[in-house]
Amino acid sequence: MDVTINGARLNIEVLGGDDKNKPVMIVHHGAPGLGSHAEPKGSFGPFSDEYRVVVFDARGSGASEDKAPFTHEQWAADVDAIREWIGAEKIIMAGGSYGGFISMEYAIRYPDRVLAMVLRDTSADNAHRELSRANALASPRIEVDLDLFNRIMAGTTRDNEDLKAAWAHILPLYDHDLDMDKVHARVANTPYHYATHNFAFAVNQENYDLKPHLPGIKVPTLITVGRHDWITPVAASETIHRLIPGSELVIFENSGHAPQVEEAPKFQQTVRDFLRRALGKA
Repeated sequence: MDVTINGARLNIEVLGGDDKNKPVMIVHHGAPGLGSHAEPKGSFGPFSDEYRVVVFDARGSGASEDKAPFTHEQWAADVDAIREWIGAEKIIMAGGSYGGFISMEYAIRYPDRVLAMVLRDTSADNAHRELSRANALASPRIEVDLDLFNRIMAGTTRDNEDLKAAWAHILPLYDHDLDMDKVHARVANTPYHYATHNFAFAVNQENYDLKPHLPGIKVPTLITVGRHDWITPVAASETIHRLIPGSELVIFENSGHAPQVEEAPKFQQTVRDFLRRALGKA
């Protein structure tokens, strides 16, 4: 459904019915300008038996309105407005990849609104960029076109077609087991918003560093990551784990950037067990 949130039309879907006794989980997709709620719907939809799961296309992504600003501050504020719209005093905040950036931003900016947090394949600063570049150059899966690679990673793509070409170029790096049919299907089905992507990577990430704020996060936090994640490697999750007091880190040995897909049963059980413990403590 379309809902106006902070002046922007956002595409939102609520899974799990209208049972107000269920805790609310808001899940933020990754890849601004490339992502949509389709991935978190598939990954977190199974949790709708115990939770009201809210998935949505962030402003500037998917079927939502391309209405600036595309800043972390605005995206976190949109999450809080969605929390208010759904009628929850507190939420479980979840997000993977860039959605993890916004999840941590939300927990820092709205600490009294978070029951627990679930992170997946993410980073607390921009140090992962150099690691990902090295991983891409070392991978036998692609012969890196440095101009194309640099445009998508630096946020200087020229238009939607250029972003699509760059996305197609790096997608073979993401999964533990490469399936080019899946890569081609994902390229074809991705909604492209190059201006959003460019702002996220050229502006937001330049000074992105949440590390000084992570020790102040006091809610139960689960950090998950694929052992073979090329873009936000295990070291990035280990840093988050070291800095958030009492956090839990689970590494998925047979996954790349998407353990929620590549090891779905284990991922779902890991999250369920964590949330039952976390909410029991709360």
